[in-house]
Amino acid sequence: MNEYFKLLKSEPVLKKLSTIQLIAYFGAWFSNVAIYTLLLQMEVSADVVAFVAMLHFLSGVIQAPLSGSIIDSMKPKKLMLILIGFEIFATLFLVLVNDVSDLWLLYSLIFIKMAAASFYFTTEMSLLPKILDGNKLQKANELHSIIWSFSYTLGMALSGFVVYLFGVKVAFILDAFMFMVGFALLYNLDIKVEIIKNSENLLEMMRDTFRYLKRFPHAIHLMLMHSFVGLTAFDALVALMVDKYYASVIATSLALGLMHASRALGLVIGPIILSKWINNKRLSYIFIAQALAVWLWAALMKDFYMSLAASVIVGLFTTTLWSYTYTLLQKNIEQKYYGRIVAYNDMLFLSSAAFTSFMIGFLATSSYSLEFITVLIGFGFIIGGVYFAWILKSQNIKDI
Repeated sequence: MNEYFKLLKSEPVLKKLSTIQLIAYFGAWFSNVAIYTLLLQMEVSADVVAFVAMLHFLSGVIQAPLSGSIIDSMKPKKLMLILIGFEIFATLFLVLVNDVSDLWLLYSLIFIKMAAASFYFTTEMSLLPKILDGNKLQKANELHSIIWSFSYTLGMALSGFVVYLFGVKVAFILDAFMFMVGFALLYNLDIKVEIIKNSENLLEMMRDTFRYLKRFPHAIHLMLMHSFVGLTAFDALVALMVDKYYASVIATSLALGLMHASRALGLVIGPIILSKWINNKRLSYIFIAQALAVWLWAALMKDFYMSLAASVIVGLFTTTLWSYTYTLLQKNIEQKYYGRIVAYNDMLFLSSAAFTSFMIGFLATSSYSLEFITVLIGFGFIIGGVYFAWILKSQNIKDI
């Protein structure tokens, strides 16, 4: 952990961005638990739960083709402030959702909120390689994922208790307040980066990006590689597990919070253990380890407490997969295309996560067991490991 603290000390802009990220992400998870608790309280079907989980990712997919071009032509601070503003208002209006007749409003607000969140994330990830390089960039990506995981852990755990004690509306209000704090901190942050002047319109910038990808197909392979991490979109699966197996053991909101928090604990610990060990040649082993952890989770799923322990193991490898594949992409593309390539990368990742959420709901409503669905997801990581081994042999990929 000392390496991360040294990085923050030497990079004041990164330090402030990380603080804003911590606050914003922490607030976000309050509403996440509240949303799924509200859905289970309304006794909606499994396909509705899965659709809401899919919607969290689908919004980012739809706006991604334009977002990259906008990022490459606009000052990052101004854009990030606008996006946090959208998140504040979308979160506040969630208090108006009361019953099944308000599902259309819930869908709309989640779409707006998550589109803005995805846009903000892509903007920040495009900003990092402009202010950092080499090992610092890798550490910054790892730090970003650790902060996300820490916020996820604490946010999910505490929100479970908040929702249990005070209800979903309080969670939504707290979430919005957190975004307001993040907005105030970002407003006072001075971000100095060079915006490469580009006379092309948005459509021509998109065409130029496709020409670049045609010339350098390794970027496409790295984007597809990162998209395999989208298989870890377990929100719908966890909600269905809680409803089927744990509702008689513990309150729904508490079970949701603890299940997500236990996995996120592994997400925090993972990169601390693996960051010095991981390299290009060993990445395939991490994919295989992720598959084995998911299969262990499937075997222990029916027991709440054993499932909590397995969730920690599932989280151990996810953060390293995410941060390392992201850094590989950043390392192997030209600066001019950061925003656009990262946006398309996020589009593929979110598409993978949305498809995973949809298939969880589809298979669950088609009478397939949750254990079978989880095992199926594990096989996806085996394919990912084999695919990356092929990429290393067939493409010229720079090491980090």
